[in-house]
Amino acid sequence: MNAIEVRGLVKRFGGKTVVDNVSMSVAEGEIVGFLGPNGSGKTTTIRMMCGLLTPDEGEGQVLGHDLRTDALRIKREVGYMTQKFSFYEDLTIAENLTFVARLYRMKPAREAVDRTLEELGLTTRRSQLAGTLSGGWKQRLALAACIMHQPRLLLLDEPTAGVDPKARRDFWDEIHRLAHGGLTVLVSTHYMDEAERCHRISYISYGRMLATGTVDEVVAGSGLTTFVIHGPRLDEVAAAVSGRPGVDQVAPFGTTLHVVGSDLSALEAALAPIRERPGTIVEAGQTSLEDVFIQFMGASRDNMS
Repeated sequence: MNAIEVRGLVKRFGGKTVVDNVSMSVAEGEIVGFLGPNGSGKTTTIRMMCGLLTPDEGEGQVLGHDLRTDALRIKREVGYMTQKFSFYEDLTIAENLTFVARLYRMKPAREAVDRTLEELGLTTRRSQLAGTLSGGWKQRLALAACIMHQPRLLLLDEPTAGVDPKARRDFWDEIHRLAHGGLTVLVSTHYMDEAERCHRISYISYGRMLATGTVDEVVAGSGLTTFVIHGPRLDEVAAAVSGRPGVDQVAPFGTTLHVVGSDLSALEAALAPIRERPGTIVEAGQTSLEDVFIQFMGASRDNMS
């Protein structure tokens, strides 16, 4: 059984369609990355899946419960981590978790808190005020609160925004440990390296689902070709090829220039004069997930404008 199976989700606010016919499947024990630009409908979709918003159209099941009629059951079995740190900063870590344990009517609350502190490596900081924590430790507290009631599904909305690379890696190691234990995870992110750590990804842009699959499948399905240019005066090269037919993206990467396009013959024609420049080498490169992300963004229209 899939942990998430939703079809044709639509959500409107004030006459604007924020989520437009979105369908998604997430298998049990799977980690799925949810990608898309700001304002693309990721948060609204996640809130519909966890029972906080009722879709205007569409149907589906989350953990076997009907999205429309079993919202309360879904809430009890889902852990939802919001973008913003939302705990009491003048309470300690343990006090915040005790509050959450009582919300879920966990008894004895002290045992649940102690177990969660141990699992997330927070025991030595149990008496520290939440407001004094760094971004990485706040993130860990938020995750602890999400998993304390032992949910079957985690919905994480840009959970690593604003934390350092070490904290991000530690967080993802924890997510994979939880998934290995059977937990299902849907996580929205803007970080390409995080998306590549997911089993599959789904890309939404301005309310519409554009692609889903493994990273390799999404990159292959984009139809993009990338060339890498080495040589002198790459600023002049960039100016020469930008805007030419077949050239969709031009971006410097260190001492090289990456040129990306969806029409191979037109792209080859645009780069032909560059190959004649003294000391310049044009070679086939590997299209990245970021290239695909940028291409999707450029081809999409803002549904709120």
